[in-house]
Amino acid sequence: MSDEQRERRGVQNPNVIDLISLDAEANQVVLLMLEERPWGTVPDQLEQLDEKYNSYVSYVLDGHLVRQYPQYADKAVRIQLDCASPPGAQEQVRFNAMRNFALQERLAFAVNVIVPAATQ
Repeated sequence: MSDEQRERRGVQNPNVIDLISLDAEANQVVLLMLEERPWGTVPDQLEQLDEKYNSYVSYVLDGHLVRQYPQYADKAVRIQLDCASPPGAQEQVRFNAMRNFALQERLAFAVNVIVPAATQ
């Protein structure tokens, strides 16, 4: 598949699971969401995040993850947001709501700020 045919990853595309991996140490399947844009640079960024998050939750709760990856049937699931900049207060409020909802559904939610290698 060429790059032009591949759907764009990231928070702005709720139709794609950006990355699925196994965190063997935590015994969790990690569904990764990518946000490469700094927070507050796109007017509907948090709405895009909500839509992406809801897609991920549905993917797990509706059984699509286990149907596609039956080897993960006995694993806990963590939805992880990797973002390019530290979140502000508005984003933190949204993340807390997402984390609380995930816990109710026996999922985990984590946010990870990725610092580019050149600035570490």
